[in-house]
Amino acid sequence: MVGWLLDLAAWQQALVGTLFTWGMTALGAALVFFFKNINRNVLNLMLGFASGVMIAASFWSLLDPAIEAAEENGSIPWLVVSLGFGLGGLFLYIADKTIPHMHFGPNKEKEGLPSHLKRTILLVFSITLHNIPEGLAVGVAFGAASEAANPTAAVLAAISVSLGIGIQNFPEGAAVSIPLRQEGLSRTKSFLYGQASGLVEPIAAVVGAILVTSVKPLLPYALSFAAGAMIYVVVEELIPEAQATTDSKHHFGVFGAMTGFIIMMILDVALG
Repeated sequence: MVGWLLDLAAWQQALVGTLFTWGMTALGAALVFFFKNINRNVLNLMLGFASGVMIAASFWSLLDPAIEAAEENGSIPWLVVSLGFGLGGLFLYIADKTIPHMHFGPNKEKEGLPSHLKRTILLVFSITLHNIPEGLAVGVAFGAASEAANPTAAVLAAISVSLGIGIQNFPEGAAVSIPLRQEGLSRTKSFLYGQASGLVEPIAAVVGAILVTSVKPLLPYALSFAAGAMIYVVVEELIPEAQATTDSKHHFGVFGAMTGFIIMMILDVALG
């Protein structure tokens, strides 16, 4: 598997990696054929798990390699990484305020520019926004592997990013399709919309891989940009939604975050 990936171009590796993450989204979305409702504690656990994976991936898979890449380029590491990280958060902030979408929390708060789109489409757009930085993270990880001194180890590290994001995409797919079913959509439509939310990942991954391999000095900026975008999603949306419960059982989101962080950390350290 690794040998086969090494023979591919970086953008092709990124495409393969995110086809896996999209497949995991589709697999999770398929749970709508078996369940119509999702327990709020289970949803909080899923959202927390996604948060933990993204936090761990942001450091071990993105920020740490970004610091090393900046040092190799002769740049000031803290300046480069801080700039990229901040721009990633700013990008998601602008997208959050312009792209119409609706949160999955109890209040189903609308954000973005005013729109007459259906509630179901707004819900799909919400997760689609989450998936942009996830796809970008996979793309720049494989792009970085093509420039690494040890390509095999770097590709393994990029694979760990794909695995981690794919694992958290499974519950995320269910967290999209099942609420859509509750909104009144058929099981088939709920599944189709749920899996479609993950299609942006291959696009973002290919764009990210092409950028960092075409303009090599961009690598540390792109890595930290993806990290900033992911942390923005975690802090602005996932964690608040995981804590948005009417009872005192906030710990389900916390347990999910801890578990996701540990799993992603193990993947990164073991494979990277």
